[in-house]
Amino acid sequence: MGCKSMRQLHARIGTLRQLEILVAVYQSGSITAASKSLHLTQPSVSMQLKKLADVVGVPLYDSIGRKLVFTQAGLEVVKSAREVLGCFERLEMKLSDMQGLKAGSLRLAVVNTAKYFIPHLLGEFLKAYPNIDVEFNVGNRQQIVDRIASGEDDFYVFSHPPQDVGLELHEFLPNPLVAIAQETHPLASQSNIDMADFSQYPFLIREQGSGTRFAVERFFKTASATPNTRMTIASNEAIKHSVMSGLGVAILSRHTLGFGGSQGLVELDVQQLPITTQWYFANLEDKQLSTVAATFLEYVSKQGRISMMEQLDLG
Repeated sequence: MGCKSMRQLHARIGTLRQLEILVAVYQSGSITAASKSLHLTQPSVSMQLKKLADVVGVPLYDSIGRKLVFTQAGLEVVKSAREVLGCFERLEMKLSDMQGLKAGSLRLAVVNTAKYFIPHLLGEFLKAYPNIDVEFNVGNRQQIVDRIASGEDDFYVFSHPPQDVGLELHEFLPNPLVAIAQETHPLASQSNIDMADFSQYPFLIREQGSGTRFAVERFFKTASATPNTRMTIASNEAIKHSVMSGLGVAILSRHTLGFGGSQGLVELDVQQLPITTQWYFANLEDKQLSTVAATFLEYVSKQGRISMMEQLDLG
């Protein structure tokens, strides 16, 4: 491609700020949400997007009701905008590293249960590298899987990572799933509880898309048992409080008790439990780790893992 063609192409992709605004609108799904995240007025955001669409020469999105639907051209510009902005982020990190500073951004997307221990991991890491900014996104398993397509995050934390999306997996911690009940529950004082007896009691389960539900349903199927499901609840904390209130029994990660509190609860001694799962840090195989991401992974694999094992008494 000649120099003249390159200049013409460059002129059509807009300013870096316009690209940043476009990506923010795409990520948030609305001009209102993007305006808040960028600390800009809605008219300013709309004006910059119009300028960008004018120089590109085709519409970037359509407004259908209150929903923005990006055109094929808009999606291509978003893809290129992410690549351009990513290059500048990596350059900033490399320059900071050359100056002896570990500065820049770290983006994590973790499933709900991991939110109990990830902050403890980050606390120690950021003491060593206080100039690093962290973007910390939390959702259920399906929501985190959906984020992978955008490629925006440095790491994803799962206990049941998807198998077909090109992820490099790094084992981190055991994630035992245990049965819990109210302290005064009839099963609380029993040992070696049969699965048939446990399954008779009202059971509280996480929502569809949750990694915990994924593991629990697979466990009951393997055990040839059927839980007496009373409620579906989209929160570990809400399940814990429901169990405390005597609404039923549940199976949750032991980490929700260790870091999230277990007052009023008891872990039941049920046959075939705990369910043995594993926490993984995952990154895209075809995405180069930034200096900050590589530094964090090294910390996680060494000091971070040892620290968490000690805090959870898993050593």
